[in-house]
Amino acid sequence: MRIELRSKIVDVCNKKIEAKGAAVGLSFYAFFANKNDDPVMLMEAATWWIQTHQLDHFEKATKIKRMVENGL
Repeated sequence: MRIELRSKIVDVCNKKIEAKGAAVGLSFYAFFANKNDDPVMLMEAATWWIQTHQLDHFEKATKIKRMVENGL
């Protein structure tokens, strides 16, 4: 996964955790605007989330942040 996407994921996770607490869940759609302005990056996130790691639709932001920071 490219560095730009990793940074974006960590930033969004930090904001969600700060706003709603450590138990907050999110989907990979949380990293994108409501309109599909970057389909390549969206597919990259979807592939990482669904195909590579077979994650549920909603996962804890703390888990996703930890995975990305650990280079998974």
